[in-house]
Amino acid sequence: MCLLSHYAAVDGSFNSTLKILHRQSILHSILGPQHGYWGETQDNMIEWEGYTHSRYGVPVNSLYGRTRIPTEKMLQGTDCVLIDLVDVGSRYYTYIYSMALTMRKCAELDIPVAVIDRPNPLGTSIVEGPILDPEFSSFVGLYPIPVRHALTIGELALLFARMDGLPEPVILSREDDPGWVMPSPNMPTLDTAFVYPGMCLFEATNLSEGRGTTRPFEIFGAPWLNAWKLCDELNESPFMQGAVLRPHFFIPTFNKHSGVKCAGAQIHVFDRSMYRPFRAGLGILRHCFSHRETRWNDPPYEYEYIKMPVDILSGNSQVREAVDAGDTDALIQLSITPSAVWNLTVEGVVERRERFVFK
Repeated sequence: MCLLSHYAAVDGSFNSTLKILHRQSILHSILGPQHGYWGETQDNMIEWEGYTHSRYGVPVNSLYGRTRIPTEKMLQGTDCVLIDLVDVGSRYYTYIYSMALTMRKCAELDIPVAVIDRPNPLGTSIVEGPILDPEFSSFVGLYPIPVRHALTIGELALLFARMDGLPEPVILSREDDPGWVMPSPNMPTLDTAFVYPGMCLFEATNLSEGRGTTRPFEIFGAPWLNAWKLCDELNESPFMQGAVLRPHFFIPTFNKHSGVKCAGAQIHVFDRSMYRPFRAGLGILRHCFSHRETRWNDPPYEYEYIKMPVDILSGNSQVREAVDAGDTDALIQLSITPSAVWNLTVEGVVERRERFVFK
């Protein structure tokens, strides 16, 4: 068996799926996604290459290096592929595309696939953001799904298989949820995951998204911002329902503005049922772009060398245009997923939710 997984994929006793398969003497090889199997690479577009596992002696092959699609050589000799990845419920998170590209290759080679389903940490009832326009497809958005998709990774696997015309993978339920284990270096807590659908957009700007601090995405800022004005304006706005911004100053230890004092805020979510992270991110960007120093980053970003990073993240050019225009009404409208379109897209997928057992 070949395992596509990473260090966060553990059972209720914190035994990794890798360890469990090795104990059963059925492990053929490992495929690892962005950030490496151990989450050792910090930033985007930091590639890693394969090696031999130091304890179990099996090949660990990279899907975030010279290739993002498993090669025939990587899969040679395996009778099936098991996928166990921890997702965070946002379209940008690349692990789901490592899953999708692996499913495509396995279908080509007639290798069966099974996916261990895990809960969506953002829940399965609230959907946010525009459905990606296929013109803006990239490795941070390969399929026409919303920013906050409200699907489990097993449901995404079924949806991707249907969209690609592939055989359905076998979905295996996980009954012993261990709670939060950070799935990547800058996703340390569940609080981080909850603000990520909006704050990931900051990666497409010259604003700090908090990398180089202990609270990435929850903390943000730039040397030219006025922390007090920012919080006073946004805390009274419709963008911050269910959360409050607290003025904050920080010096990133790496990444944007490393070693420079930044003014900004920390997001404190006090009501997750009310808070809409994508809408909040748009509102914060609208304020930050009222400063002439704030700008959008140019490509490349996640292997896209032509389209603007913010456009491939948001799934269209409308978000960038509305932020540039300071159009509050347009931004609020863009934060709402067209429910009729999305309900039709997932029909027949979410109906199977009763198959999945979570505790």
